[in-house]
Amino acid sequence: MSDITHRTVETNGIHLHVAEAGTGPLVLLLHGWPESWYSWRHQLIALAAAGYHAVAPDIRGYGRSDKPAAVEAYSMKQLVADAVGLLDALGEERAVVVGNDWGSAMAWTCAALHPERFRAVVGMSVPHLGRTPMPPTQLFKGAFAGKWFYILYFQEPGVAEAELEADVPRTMRTILAGEPGFDLGAGAVRAKKPGDGFLTPPPVSLPAWLSEEDVAYFAGEFERSGFRGGLNRYRNMDRDWEELPELATARIEQPALFITGEKDPGRLLAPLEPMKALVPGLKEVRVIPEAGHWAPQERPAEVNAALLSFLSKLPG
Repeated sequence: MSDITHRTVETNGIHLHVAEAGTGPLVLLLHGWPESWYSWRHQLIALAAAGYHAVAPDIRGYGRSDKPAAVEAYSMKQLVADAVGLLDALGEERAVVVGNDWGSAMAWTCAALHPERFRAVVGMSVPHLGRTPMPPTQLFKGAFAGKWFYILYFQEPGVAEAELEADVPRTMRTILAGEPGFDLGAGAVRAKKPGDGFLTPPPVSLPAWLSEEDVAYFAGEFERSGFRGGLNRYRNMDRDWEELPELATARIEQPALFITGEKDPGRLLAPLEPMKALVPGLKEVRVIPEAGHWAPQERPAEVNAALLSFLSKLPG
């Protein structure tokens, strides 16, 4: 990946490590949990080859970016401010924003709140859901009363960190290639009881799309950063609900694309129907056959083709 360069930029009062490739219109790639800029390694190269400036930051709390200590430092308002400030730091007025998992939620929110800066949006895995009728943890406590649910398990600072950081290579191997605790359809997850941990037994072997070197890279990044910053994102869901009431009615008029894996466990949690009213600019919902939650890594050719097709049709 010699065509990918790295630097550190200042935005919103913190420093973010960014990986970038190519020149041309800016495409900002936002990763999810527990990921890194490396999750976009295939897209960086493909976008650069097609004439775009592709930039993938380590989101605050991850990798080589700053890791503020306070839980509230990971609110959606702060993350969106990071993204807007990143455009400023790169000298760009506008960008297409692309995200997967939590990065998708960030991308939708960027587009909803700052249409003047984000000319188009691509969400992957997590559709735009607007604002729930009550604070999310209240909703989850009602829906999962007496049952184990990973987002509720993540709420107490230090608990999940201790589990996930005890053996980081095993953690990353399990989450990327096994049955992660967010897969509510997996037998090992359905069997969990309140008080159980997140991890399930690691997979015996890796899928073809994930190498031992890839797992080692992710593990090295989380051995450096720890998991607290990423987990703090989950601990701000109620704060986001309080701070961003406008998401209940904000409409995303810009051109939009949604990509999901056919086997993405997120499809059990996040319905697509509410997105249609909130995203009138939605051009297509693309389901990638056989892909799971990590579609940009699992099926890079299909994801790249969908991205480039969408980008090619945007107004200049």
